[in-house]
Amino acid sequence: MTMRQDYTHIAVILDRTGSMAVIRDDTIGGFNTFLQQQKAEPGSATLTLVQFDSQDPYEVIHRFKPIAEVPELTRETYVPRASTPLLDAMGRGIIDLEKSLSELSEADRPAKVVMVVVTDGQENASREFRKEQIEKMIKEKTEKESWQFVFLSADLAAIGDAQTVGFAPSASLLYQKSKLGSAGAWTSLSRRTSEYRLAVRQRLMFLDEDRQHPDDPNKGKEES
Repeated sequence: MTMRQDYTHIAVILDRTGSMAVIRDDTIGGFNTFLQQQKAEPGSATLTLVQFDSQDPYEVIHRFKPIAEVPELTRETYVPRASTPLLDAMGRGIIDLEKSLSELSEADRPAKVVMVVVTDGQENASREFRKEQIEKMIKEKTEKESWQFVFLSADLAAIGDAQTVGFAPSASLLYQKSKLGSAGAWTSLSRRTSEYRLAVRQRLMFLDEDRQHPDDPNKGKEES
């Protein structure tokens, strides 16, 4: 038995901390656009959505839900607050996803796994995980199981931090903390996710055309 080649699992680890309040509606709209576009793609997909902040570092909103059944985010279901335990959210996200996958038979497992982290700031509240642990976990999952790790951030320093723990520069995107910046980032994420799901590309990666922020450190470094 082999894994299901037409099946992709997408896990979104979404920052719900207080500083996201400025782009609350833009984040809701961006996620919903991403969701609608992925629902329209051929092939099977499930979605896990986790929101995090220091009051609840790992709140699972949906776990392995068929993407067609995932409801849109609303102002009731996305309420920014508190501070940023980013490492804890990522560490728990990887372990949780690993466990969920292990409970599936080989024939029911997705051939493609994508983990997307969306944040507007740097780590400032984690208690369980350290950078070295996250780096080791991401390296293992990337090299042994070809998980695709994607990082979207409105904070330049957070982009640098993400790359030190193993997010590929090609899969990291800096966006402006504005309606336009947020919309552009989610649209680019959806487009590149679709390409990966449909095997147009073997990896999930952003192109120069996606890099609208003037300070994006990876602009001009597009990989073939």
